[in-house]
Amino acid sequence: MDLLKAACICFIFSFFQSSCNAASYNVVSFGARPNGRTDSSQAFERAWRAACASWSSSMVYIPRGVFMTKPVVFTGPCRSRILFQIDGTLVAPPNYHDMGKSGFWILFTKVSRLTVHGGTIDAKGAKLWACRRRGSNCPPGVRSISFMWSSNVVVSGLKSLYSELIHVAISQCNNILFEHLNIIAPSRSPNTDGMVIQSSTGITIKHSVFRTGDDCIAVGPGSKNIWMENIACGPGHGISIGSLGNSLNEAGVQNVTVTNAVFTKTQNGVRIKSWARDSKSYATNVEFRNIIMRSVDNPIIIDQTYCPGNRCPRQTSGVEVSNVRYSNIKGSSTTVEAVKFECSLSNPCRGIQMRNIRLVTPNRVTTSTCENAHGWASGHVFPRSCL
Repeated sequence: MDLLKAACICFIFSFFQSSCNAASYNVVSFGARPNGRTDSSQAFERAWRAACASWSSSMVYIPRGVFMTKPVVFTGPCRSRILFQIDGTLVAPPNYHDMGKSGFWILFTKVSRLTVHGGTIDAKGAKLWACRRRGSNCPPGVRSISFMWSSNVVVSGLKSLYSELIHVAISQCNNILFEHLNIIAPSRSPNTDGMVIQSSTGITIKHSVFRTGDDCIAVGPGSKNIWMENIACGPGHGISIGSLGNSLNEAGVQNVTVTNAVFTKTQNGVRIKSWARDSKSYATNVEFRNIIMRSVDNPIIIDQTYCPGNRCPRQTSGVEVSNVRYSNIKGSSTTVEAVKFECSLSNPCRGIQMRNIRLVTPNRVTTSTCENAHGWASGHVFPRSCL
Protein backbone atom coordinates (compact mmCIF):
# COMPACT_ATOMS: atom_id res chain seq x y z
CA MET A 1 0.00 0.00 0.00
CA ASP A 2 1.59 3.34 -1.01
CA LEU A 3 1.97 6.21 1.44
CA LEU A 4 -0.79 8.32 -0.15
CA LYS A 5 -3.27 5.45 0.03
CA ALA A 6 -2.29 4.72 3.61
CA ALA A 7 -2.75 8.38 4.52
CA CYS A 8 -6.20 8.44 2.90
CA ILE A 9 -7.29 5.31 4.75
CA CYS A 10 -5.89 6.72 7.98
CA PHE A 11 -7.96 9.88 7.47
CA ILE A 12 -11.13 7.87 6.86
CA PHE A 13 -10.52 5.71 9.88
CA SER A 14 -9.63 8.68 12.07
CA PHE A 15 -12.97 10.26 11.10
CA PHE A 16 -14.66 7.12 12.38
CA GLN A 17 -12.58 6.81 15.55
CA SER A 18 -10.17 8.84 17.64
CA SER A 19 -6.90 7.36 16.47
CA CYS A 20 -5.29 5.64 13.52
CA ASN A 21 -3.39 2.96 15.43
CA ALA A 22 -5.40 0.15 13.87
CA ALA A 23 -4.37 -3.43 13.26
CA SER A 24 -4.63 -4.29 9.56
CA TYR A 25 -5.81 -7.64 8.21
CA ASN A 26 -5.09 -8.01 4.49
CA VAL A 27 -7.31 -10.67 2.94
CA VAL A 28 -4.44 -11.83 0.73
CA SER A 29 -2.56 -12.86 3.88
CA PHE A 30 -5.53 -15.10 4.70
CA GLY A 31 -5.53 -16.84 1.30
CA ALA A 32 -7.52 -14.56 -1.01
CA ARG A 33 -6.31 -14.46 -4.61
CA PRO A 34 -6.82 -11.35 -6.81
CA ASN A 35 -7.14 -13.33 -10.04
CA GLY A 36 -10.94 -13.13 -10.50
CA ARG A 37 -11.25 -16.95 -10.51
CA THR A 38 -10.33 -18.39 -7.11
CA ASP A 39 -13.08 -18.35 -4.49
CA SER A 40 -11.95 -15.96 -1.74
CA SER A 41 -15.01 -16.21 0.52
CA GLN A 42 -13.32 -18.28 3.24
CA ALA A 43 -10.27 -15.99 3.23
CA PHE A 44 -12.57 -12.97 3.62
CA GLU A 45 -14.31 -14.58 6.56
CA ARG A 46 -11.01 -15.54 8.23
CA ALA A 47 -9.76 -11.96 7.93
CA TRP A 48 -13.05 -10.69 9.34
CA ARG A 49 -12.95 -13.05 12.32
CA ALA A 50 -9.43 -11.90 13.15
CA ALA A 51 -10.44 -8.24 13.01
CA CYS A 52 -13.64 -8.90 14.92
CA ALA A 53 -11.72 -10.55 17.75
CA SER A 54 -9.29 -7.64 18.09
CA TRP A 55 -9.52 -5.60 21.30
CA SER A 56 -8.30 -2.53 19.40
CA SER A 57 -9.69 -0.86 16.29
CA SER A 58 -8.82 -2.78 13.16
CA MET A 59 -9.04 -2.81 9.37
CA VAL A 60 -9.98 -5.54 6.96
CA TYR A 61 -8.16 -4.64 3.77
CA ILE A 62 -9.05 -5.83 0.25
CA PRO A 63 -6.27 -4.55 -2.03
CA ARG A 64 -6.42 -3.77 -5.72
CA GLY A 65 -7.31 -6.67 -7.96
CA VAL A 66 -10.36 -8.75 -8.80
CA PHE A 67 -11.53 -11.16 -6.11
CA MET A 68 -14.18 -13.76 -6.87
CA THR A 69 -16.32 -14.65 -3.90
CA LYS A 70 -19.27 -16.91 -3.29
CA PRO A 71 -21.77 -15.82 -0.62
CA VAL A 72 -19.98 -14.51 2.45
CA VAL A 73 -21.25 -13.55 5.92
CA PHE A 74 -19.53 -11.07 8.24
CA THR A 75 -21.01 -11.64 11.68
CA GLY A 76 -20.77 -9.60 14.88
CA PRO A 77 -20.83 -8.42 17.50
CA CYS A 78 -17.16 -7.47 17.39
CA ARG A 79 -14.91 -6.23 20.17
CA SER A 80 -14.01 -2.88 18.61
CA ARG A 81 -14.43 -0.65 15.58
CA ILE A 82 -13.68 -2.04 12.12
CA LEU A 83 -12.84 -0.32 8.85
CA PHE A 84 -13.66 -2.56 5.88
CA GLN A 85 -11.54 -0.98 3.17
CA ILE A 86 -12.11 -2.16 -0.40
CA ASP A 87 -9.61 -1.00 -3.02
CA GLY A 88 -10.33 -3.89 -5.37
CA THR A 89 -13.35 -5.39 -7.10
CA LEU A 90 -15.45 -8.23 -5.76
CA VAL A 91 -17.14 -10.36 -8.43
CA ALA A 92 -19.69 -13.13 -8.24
CA PRO A 93 -18.90 -16.67 -9.45
CA PRO A 94 -19.52 -17.24 -13.16
CA ASN A 95 -22.24 -19.83 -12.47
CA TYR A 96 -25.19 -18.15 -10.75
CA HIS A 97 -26.16 -21.47 -9.13
CA ASP A 98 -23.06 -21.03 -6.94
CA MET A 99 -24.78 -18.08 -5.27
CA GLY A 100 -26.96 -20.58 -3.38
CA LYS A 101 -30.45 -20.01 -2.01
CA SER A 102 -29.80 -17.89 1.08
CA GLY A 103 -30.85 -14.72 -0.73
CA PHE A 104 -27.61 -12.94 0.23
CA TRP A 105 -24.26 -12.46 -1.47
CA ILE A 106 -22.39 -10.13 0.93
CA LEU A 107 -24.05 -9.97 4.34
CA PHE A 108 -23.08 -7.95 7.43
CA THR A 109 -25.14 -9.04 10.42
CA LYS A 110 -25.19 -7.99 14.07
CA VAL A 111 -22.32 -5.54 13.55
CA SER A 112 -21.77 -2.12 15.09
CA ARG A 113 -19.19 0.64 14.73
CA LEU A 114 -18.33 -0.40 11.17
CA THR A 115 -17.18 1.63 8.18
CA VAL A 116 -17.27 0.11 4.69
CA HIS A 117 -15.30 2.28 2.29
CA GLY A 118 -14.63 2.23 -1.43
CA GLY A 119 -14.53 -0.59 -3.90
CA THR A 120 -16.75 -2.19 -6.50
CA ILE A 121 -19.02 -5.21 -6.15
CA ASP A 122 -20.20 -6.85 -9.37
CA ALA A 123 -22.89 -9.52 -9.00
CA LYS A 124 -22.90 -10.25 -12.76
CA GLY A 125 -26.67 -10.56 -12.75
CA ALA A 126 -27.26 -10.56 -16.53
CA LYS A 127 -27.30 -14.36 -16.87
CA LEU A 128 -29.95 -14.72 -14.16
CA TRP A 129 -32.05 -11.92 -15.72
CA ALA A 130 -31.92 -13.82 -19.02
CA CYS A 131 -32.97 -17.03 -17.28
CA ARG A 132 -36.01 -15.26 -15.84
CA ARG A 133 -36.94 -13.79 -19.22
CA ARG A 134 -36.88 -17.29 -20.72
CA GLY A 135 -39.16 -18.55 -17.97
CA SER A 136 -36.66 -21.25 -17.10
CA ASN A 137 -36.22 -22.93 -13.72
CA CYS A 138 -34.01 -20.25 -12.18
CA PRO A 139 -32.59 -19.90 -8.66
CA PRO A 140 -34.22 -17.19 -6.51
CA GLY A 141 -31.32 -14.75 -6.80
CA VAL A 142 -29.45 -12.79 -4.14
CA ARG A 143 -29.20 -9.27 -2.78
CA SER A 144 -25.73 -7.87 -3.49
CA ILE A 145 -24.90 -6.35 -0.09
CA SER A 146 -27.08 -6.50 3.01
CA PHE A 147 -27.06 -5.16 6.54
CA MET A 148 -29.18 -6.86 9.20
CA TRP A 149 -29.51 -6.23 12.93
CA SER A 150 -26.70 -3.69 12.71
CA SER A 151 -26.10 -0.17 14.05
CA ASN A 152 -23.71 2.77 13.80
CA VAL A 153 -22.47 1.91 10.33
CA VAL A 154 -21.03 4.13 7.57
CA VAL A 155 -20.93 2.96 3.94
CA SER A 156 -19.07 5.35 1.65
CA GLY A 157 -17.81 5.32 -1.92
CA LEU A 158 -19.19 1.90 -2.85
CA LYS A 159 -20.10 1.00 -6.43
CA SER A 160 -22.57 -1.84 -7.02
CA LEU A 161 -22.98 -3.30 -10.50
CA TYR A 162 -25.57 -5.63 -12.05
CA SER A 163 -27.23 -7.07 -8.96
CA GLU A 164 -29.29 -10.22 -9.37
CA LEU A 165 -31.97 -8.63 -7.19
CA ILE A 166 -31.69 -5.72 -4.75
CA HIS A 167 -28.34 -3.92 -4.71
CA VAL A 168 -28.40 -2.76 -1.06
CA ALA A 169 -30.79 -4.22 1.54
CA ILE A 170 -31.25 -2.90 5.10
CA SER A 171 -33.36 -4.64 7.72
CA GLN A 172 -33.63 -4.31 11.51
CA CYS A 173 -30.90 -1.65 11.56
CA ASN A 174 -30.30 1.64 13.37
CA ASN A 175 -28.18 4.67 12.54
CA ILE A 176 -26.60 3.90 9.16
CA LEU A 177 -25.14 6.49 6.80
CA PHE A 178 -24.78 5.73 3.09
CA GLU A 179 -22.94 8.32 1.00
CA HIS A 180 -21.34 8.56 -2.43
CA LEU A 181 -22.90 5.33 -3.66
CA ASN A 182 -22.98 4.49 -7.36
CA ILE A 183 -25.65 1.89 -8.12
CA ILE A 184 -25.88 0.60 -11.70
CA ALA A 185 -28.15 -1.87 -13.50
CA PRO A 186 -29.89 -1.63 -16.90
CA SER A 187 -33.39 -0.17 -17.04
CA ARG A 188 -34.86 -3.50 -18.12
CA SER A 189 -33.19 -5.60 -15.42
CA PRO A 190 -35.94 -7.14 -13.25
CA ASN A 191 -36.24 -6.41 -9.51
CA THR A 192 -32.89 -4.65 -9.30
CA ASP A 193 -33.94 -2.08 -6.68
CA GLY A 194 -31.10 0.24 -5.74
CA MET A 195 -31.85 0.14 -2.02
CA VAL A 196 -34.63 -1.38 0.09
CA ILE A 197 -35.09 -0.32 3.72
CA GLN A 198 -37.29 -2.27 6.11
CA SER A 199 -37.87 -2.22 9.88
CA SER A 200 -35.04 0.27 10.40
CA THR A 201 -34.53 3.64 12.07
CA GLY A 202 -32.18 6.51 11.36
CA ILE A 203 -31.08 5.64 7.81
CA THR A 204 -29.43 8.46 5.80
CA ILE A 205 -28.59 8.31 2.07
CA LYS A 206 -26.62 11.25 0.62
CA HIS A 207 -24.78 12.27 -2.55
CA SER A 208 -25.58 9.06 -4.42
CA VAL A 209 -26.52 7.92 -7.91
CA PHE A 210 -29.06 5.17 -8.63
CA ARG A 211 -29.55 3.74 -12.13
CA THR A 212 -31.69 0.62 -11.87
CA GLY A 213 -34.45 -1.53 -13.32
CA ASP A 214 -36.76 -1.04 -10.33
CA ASP A 215 -37.11 1.46 -7.47
CA CYS A 216 -34.06 3.61 -6.91
CA ILE A 217 -34.90 3.55 -3.20
CA ALA A 218 -37.85 1.80 -1.54
CA VAL A 219 -38.81 2.53 2.06
CA GLY A 220 -40.68 -0.46 3.45
CA PRO A 221 -42.76 -1.29 6.53
CA GLY A 222 -41.43 -0.46 9.98
CA SER A 223 -39.06 2.28 8.81
CA LYS A 224 -38.77 5.70 10.44
CA ASN A 225 -36.46 8.70 10.46
CA ILE A 226 -35.25 8.16 6.89
CA TRP A 227 -33.34 11.01 5.20
CA MET A 228 -32.45 11.09 1.47
CA GLU A 229 -30.46 14.05 0.17
CA ASN A 230 -28.71 14.89 -3.10
CA ILE A 231 -29.95 11.81 -4.92
CA ALA A 232 -29.82 11.23 -8.69
CA CYS A 233 -32.36 8.62 -9.78
CA GLY A 234 -32.80 7.28 -13.28
CA PRO A 235 -33.44 5.11 -15.04
CA GLY A 236 -35.65 3.25 -12.59
CA HIS A 237 -39.05 3.37 -10.93
CA GLY A 238 -38.34 6.38 -8.71
CA ILE A 239 -38.31 6.67 -4.92
CA SER A 240 -41.15 4.77 -3.27
CA ILE A 241 -42.66 4.47 0.14
CA GLY A 242 -44.11 0.99 0.01
CA SER A 243 -45.63 -1.05 -1.03
CA LEU A 244 -47.37 -0.99 2.35
CA GLY A 245 -50.29 -2.95 3.74
CA ASN A 246 -49.54 -6.41 2.41
CA SER A 247 -50.56 -7.86 5.80
CA LEU A 248 -53.09 -6.85 8.43
CA ASN A 249 -50.73 -6.04 11.32
CA GLU A 250 -47.89 -4.60 9.27
CA ALA A 251 -45.84 -1.77 10.82
CA GLY A 252 -46.05 1.71 9.33
CA VAL A 253 -43.60 4.30 7.98
CA GLN A 254 -42.98 7.72 9.49
CA ASN A 255 -40.62 10.70 9.29
CA VAL A 256 -39.27 10.34 5.75
CA THR A 257 -37.60 13.19 3.84
CA VAL A 258 -36.42 13.37 0.23
CA THR A 259 -34.64 16.63 -0.59
CA ASN A 260 -32.46 17.94 -3.43
CA ALA A 261 -33.13 15.05 -5.80
CA VAL A 262 -33.15 14.76 -9.60
CA PHE A 263 -35.25 12.15 -11.42
CA THR A 264 -34.38 11.46 -15.06
CA LYS A 265 -36.60 9.34 -17.34
CA THR A 266 -38.01 7.32 -14.46
CA GLN A 267 -41.33 5.51 -14.38
CA ASN A 268 -42.30 7.41 -11.23
CA GLY A 269 -40.89 10.34 -9.34
CA VAL A 270 -41.96 10.32 -5.69
CA ARG A 271 -44.50 7.62 -4.92
CA ILE A 272 -46.47 6.24 -1.98
CA LYS A 273 -47.91 2.82 -2.74
CA SER A 274 -50.16 0.50 -0.74
CA TRP A 275 -52.05 -2.71 -1.27
CA ALA A 276 -55.81 -2.47 -1.77
CA ARG A 277 -56.57 -4.65 1.23
CA ASP A 278 -57.26 -4.30 4.94
CA SER A 279 -54.26 -3.31 7.06
CA LYS A 280 -53.29 -1.35 10.14
CA SER A 281 -50.23 0.11 8.45
CA TYR A 282 -49.67 3.81 7.77
CA ALA A 283 -47.40 6.44 6.17
CA THR A 284 -47.17 9.74 8.01
CA ASN A 285 -44.94 12.81 8.23
CA VAL A 286 -43.41 12.52 4.77
CA GLU A 287 -41.76 15.38 2.91
CA PHE A 288 -40.64 15.65 -0.72
CA ARG A 289 -38.90 18.97 -1.44
CA ASN A 290 -36.47 20.69 -3.83
CA ILE A 291 -36.88 18.12 -6.59
CA ILE A 292 -36.31 18.26 -10.35
CA MET A 293 -38.23 15.95 -12.71
CA ARG A 294 -36.81 15.30 -16.17
CA SER A 295 -39.19 13.40 -18.49
CA VAL A 296 -40.76 11.40 -15.68
CA ASP A 297 -43.89 9.31 -16.40
CA ASN A 298 -45.62 9.89 -13.03
CA PRO A 299 -43.84 12.70 -11.17
CA ILE A 300 -46.09 12.79 -8.08
CA ILE A 301 -48.25 9.80 -7.24
CA ILE A 302 -50.08 8.17 -4.35
CA ASP A 303 -51.43 4.78 -5.40
CA GLN A 304 -53.55 2.91 -2.87
CA THR A 305 -55.01 0.49 -5.41
CA TYR A 306 -51.95 -1.77 -5.80
CA CYS A 307 -53.17 -5.33 -6.34
CA PRO A 308 -51.01 -7.43 -8.69
CA GLY A 309 -52.75 -10.56 -9.89
CA ASN A 310 -56.11 -9.21 -8.69
CA ARG A 311 -55.56 -10.82 -5.28
CA CYS A 312 -57.69 -8.26 -3.42
CA PRO A 313 -60.97 -7.84 -5.34
CA ARG A 314 -63.61 -5.48 -3.96
CA GLN A 315 -61.30 -4.35 -1.14
CA THR A 316 -59.88 -0.94 -0.25
CA SER A 317 -56.58 -0.10 1.37
CA GLY A 318 -56.51 0.11 5.14
CA VAL A 319 -53.21 2.03 5.06
CA GLU A 320 -53.60 5.55 6.46
CA VAL A 321 -51.64 8.19 4.52
CA SER A 322 -51.34 11.53 6.31
CA ASN A 323 -49.22 14.67 6.60
CA VAL A 324 -47.44 14.42 3.26
CA ARG A 325 -45.77 17.61 2.03
CA TYR A 326 -44.66 18.42 -1.52
CA SER A 327 -42.72 21.65 -2.10
CA ASN A 328 -40.46 23.20 -4.73
CA ILE A 329 -40.92 20.45 -7.30
CA LYS A 330 -40.48 21.36 -10.94
CA GLY A 331 -39.73 19.81 -14.30
CA SER A 332 -41.34 17.77 -17.06
CA SER A 333 -43.81 14.92 -17.16
CA THR A 334 -44.20 12.54 -20.09
CA THR A 335 -47.90 12.11 -19.27
CA VAL A 336 -50.65 14.70 -18.97
CA GLU A 337 -51.59 13.47 -15.50
CA ALA A 338 -48.55 14.81 -13.68
CA VAL A 339 -50.08 14.64 -10.19
CA LYS A 340 -52.20 11.68 -9.17
CA PHE A 341 -53.60 11.06 -5.69
CA GLU A 342 -55.55 7.80 -5.81
CA CYS A 343 -56.31 7.29 -2.14
CA SER A 344 -58.37 4.74 -0.24
CA LEU A 345 -62.14 5.09 -0.09
CA SER A 346 -62.21 3.67 3.44
CA ASN A 347 -59.13 5.61 4.63
CA PRO A 348 -58.82 8.87 2.64
CA CYS A 349 -55.46 10.64 2.52
CA ARG A 350 -55.35 13.55 4.96
CA GLY A 351 -53.09 16.54 5.39
CA ILE A 352 -51.69 16.54 1.85
CA GLN A 353 -49.84 19.83 1.28
CA MET A 354 -48.57 21.23 -2.02
CA ARG A 355 -46.45 24.36 -2.36
CA ASN A 356 -44.61 25.80 -5.36
CA ILE A 357 -45.10 23.01 -7.89
CA ARG A 358 -44.53 23.37 -11.63
CA LEU A 359 -44.79 20.27 -13.82
CA VAL A 360 -45.26 20.65 -17.56
CA THR A 361 -45.66 18.42 -20.61
CA PRO A 362 -44.50 19.49 -24.07
CA ASN A 363 -47.39 20.75 -26.23
CA ARG A 364 -50.04 19.67 -23.71
CA VAL A 365 -51.54 20.99 -20.48
CA THR A 366 -50.79 18.87 -17.43
CA THR A 367 -53.52 17.92 -14.98
CA SER A 368 -53.87 16.66 -11.43
CA THR A 369 -56.44 14.18 -10.16
CA CYS A 370 -57.62 13.47 -6.63
CA GLU A 371 -59.65 10.57 -5.34
CA ASN A 372 -60.36 10.53 -1.60
CA ALA A 373 -57.54 13.01 -0.97
CA HIS A 374 -57.82 15.97 1.42
CA GLY A 375 -55.38 18.82 1.95
CA TRP A 376 -54.46 22.23 0.62
CA ALA A 377 -52.16 24.08 -1.76
CA SER A 378 -50.18 27.32 -1.44
CA GLY A 379 -47.85 29.38 -3.57
CA HIS A 380 -47.70 28.70 -7.31
CA VAL A 381 -49.04 25.22 -8.07
CA PHE A 382 -49.20 23.94 -11.66
CA PRO A 383 -50.99 21.83 -12.71
CA ARG A 384 -53.80 23.39 -10.73
CA SER A 385 -54.31 21.60 -7.45
CA CYS A 386 -57.24 19.22 -7.15
CA LEU A 387 -57.11 19.23 -3.34
